[in-house]
Amino acid sequence: MKILAISGSLRKASHNTAVVATLEELAPDSVTIERAEIGDLPLYNDDLDADAVPAVVRLKAQIRDADAVIIATPEYNYGVPGPLKNAIDWASRPGYKSVFASKPVGILGASGSTIGTARAHQQLKTILLGMLAQPFPYPEVLVAQAHAKIDSGVVTDRGTRDFLSKFLHAFVAWAPKVPPVAW
Repeated sequence: MKILAISGSLRKASHNTAVVATLEELAPDSVTIERAEIGDLPLYNDDLDADAVPAVVRLKAQIRDADAVIIATPEYNYGVPGPLKNAIDWASRPGYKSVFASKPVGILGASGSTIGTARAHQQLKTILLGMLAQPFPYPEVLVAQAHAKIDSGVVTDRGTRDFLSKFLHAFVAWAPKVPPVAW
């Protein structure tokens, strides 16, 4: 199975990118995880949509070619961060027929706060459903107080690694069974 991982953070020492790196370490041999880079996307502008912007073409191809997507989102001001929302807006076109339509999507997030990324997680789930994506119905994967659980770019906390492993294995088992959305 080929999974595309999108970290919603552009920060070099991102907790969410560290979670993605940890998923790469924990992935079973039958799974490859490719990372999407969203930092070079221009701000979404419908006038540019027909212009085949290279970064947008690449992102859409990565999503289309993946069997499933995992999004690791931080939470800024109680919501989905701008760079991630921008990437989703680009990938969501054309409406109801985008590369996200029928795509299995796992959501997780890491934050230094005590509640993790709970609000961004719910907001992201709503956005994905609006694009006809298929969010994974797993208990929320919220890595709270991530600064104490990450070292050298990966999650080092044993309990968190175990939880991420359970999430990933359950997601890999679920994703191939997701039926396409009829629209």
